[in-house]
Amino acid sequence: MTRLPRLSPADLDDDQRALREAIAGGPRAGGPFPLTDAAGALTGPFNAMLFAPPAGQALQRLGAAVRYETALPDRVRELAILAVAARWDCAFERYAHEPAARAAGVTGAQLAAIAARTPPAGLDEGEAAALRFVLALLDGDVDDVTYAECVPIIGNRVAVELTTLVGYYATLALQLRVFRVTVPVERP
Repeated sequence: MTRLPRLSPADLDDDQRALREAIAGGPRAGGPFPLTDAAGALTGPFNAMLFAPPAGQALQRLGAAVRYETALPDRVRELAILAVAARWDCAFERYAHEPAARAAGVTGAQLAAIAARTPPAGLDEGEAAALRFVLALLDGDVDDVTYAECVPIIGNRVAVELTTLVGYYATLALQLRVFRVTVPVERP
């Protein structure tokens, strides 16, 4: 059971309403899972953001940027997100992003490998380098050898964007865990 009450639209003050609109009315609206429940309360990690609107606004803007405004190919982005989910054992991130990964062409076997925190077979050179970079980040740092081998393939921009993406999704995983946000029983 979640530790934070689910806030319906009627419960919100002006700052919370503005944040809710930025989340539910932005690019996430067409995303891989419903952003609101039947009562209009935000689902997933977004309800928690409403309890601290200034931090929530910054976090949702960062999330929108790493999802929709980066140079990351869809497969790389989704593999990286699911690697974070595996590292933090975050069921909600898996629930939310496995459909997007499948839509981007990630196979069931590749999803299983990521869930086991192992590099999957069948990645192209850029995907493999990006995932190696992400897995190093998730282990605490990208050592000099890994950096020297991966960054010439993925480029500086992707290295920065992957580092930011890992930080953002690790923050969400932490909030989802601390506030005990559960996965819906059934996928809509």
